[in-house]
Amino acid sequence: MASLTDDAIARIQQMIVTGELQPGQRLPPEKELSESLGLSRNSLREAVKALELIRVLDVRRGDGTYVTSLEPAVLLEAVSFVVDMHHDRSLIDLLEVRRILEPASAVLATARASEQQIDDLATLMNSVGEDTGVEDLVAHDLLFHSTIAGIGGNQYLSGLLDALSSKTVRVRVWRGLTQNGSVQRTLDEHAAIVDAIRRRDPQLVQALVVSHVEGVERWLRRSLD
Repeated sequence: MASLTDDAIARIQQMIVTGELQPGQRLPPEKELSESLGLSRNSLREAVKALELIRVLDVRRGDGTYVTSLEPAVLLEAVSFVVDMHHDRSLIDLLEVRRILEPASAVLATARASEQQIDDLATLMNSVGEDTGVEDLVAHDLLFHSTIAGIGGNQYLSGLLDALSSKTVRVRVWRGLTQNGSVQRTLDEHAAIVDAIRRRDPQLVQALVVSHVEGVERWLRRSLD
């Protein structure tokens, strides 16, 4: 059954790749589609379920099955789910990926940010401080990094970074930073990144972001020992 389902998935994928099925388009009725693809209806149903899980298809009860927008943020939702399921040592691997990708994203933002976008980042920094609660610090952290990635303008890169940004991990980190009295130092690192972006200094931005993510990584490694 698995091989038949895999074949059905591949056939539907090919229809999307070739443009026979477009983003937002409704799939033909099950009987018609299964006959045109030479597949059993059972194999087709299993394929649709699998493609729905990874957000390629959207099954609307009583309406039909549609191709999603296929936007990076939609397709990467499955990655976000997997990230939130990880624990302990595997989280180090995720931070290593962030350490590779986030500096590149910030460099793009340095080149592409408008003055208004930089001002908005600075305003975001003014909304938090040493006395801010953990939940608000987590929300700030998610928004700060997501905003920079968005300014960079690469939807695939920003979508992947958002997917790798586990709220569960951030709660754990910020709770630890609060207990260690390191909140202001971490916020100062954010402010320094904004200042470097304003100065249009890509090398400095890259160095600051690498150092910032490495600091979180070091903290997490110690907490797991």
